[in-house]
Amino acid sequence: MSHITLDCIGLPCPQPVLRVKDALEQGAHQLEILVDNEASKNNVLRFAQNQGHTAASTDRPGGCFAILVTAAETPVRQADDPDMYRCAPPAATRLVYVISSDSMGRGSEELGWALLQTYIQTIKEIKPLPDKILFYNSGVKLVTAASGALDALKQLQDQGVEILACGTCLDFFQLKSAMRVGQISNMYAIMDAMASADKLVSPF
Repeated sequence: MSHITLDCIGLPCPQPVLRVKDALEQGAHQLEILVDNEASKNNVLRFAQNQGHTAASTDRPGGCFAILVTAAETPVRQADDPDMYRCAPPAATRLVYVISSDSMGRGSEELGWALLQTYIQTIKEIKPLPDKILFYNSGVKLVTAASGALDALKQLQDQGVEILACGTCLDFFQLKSAMRVGQISNMYAIMDAMASADKLVSPF
């Protein structure tokens, strides 16, 4: 066995490393390993280099990588724990919902108000939960006594979701005394939450 190609596209860590290890132990002199994420690429490179082999990678279309490993004449043969080459879990996505109106969609205002209640009630059923829900303009009506989504918002708040309502907007609609969930916020905090979010979701 001299030169072989290992197609590891789609394989979770540490499977690419284990396949490389098996091929080298079976006598492969040169390996081309195809992977589709940077974590797998780095793990294969690190494993090969730790064993004394020569390894280099090149980029391929579609976010893939080709790694060329040339076996050392006298491998180091370090005892490696496969757990060393597991991919780290992806960082949690900072998801922020933005509610900027008291009606969902265009057409009937009555229907739009009812749809928005249902939309907010459904947020708690969708994973992952958002980090924050931002309410501004007439959207602040959803955090007041008139809202049909208060129970859902309170459940979300109890699960760690931050509910922020624009104080200027509450003042404009004279609704501060009617607020029943969340905390009064300002435009700086709202802008900061939007700017730092990985993903913004809005029903409008």
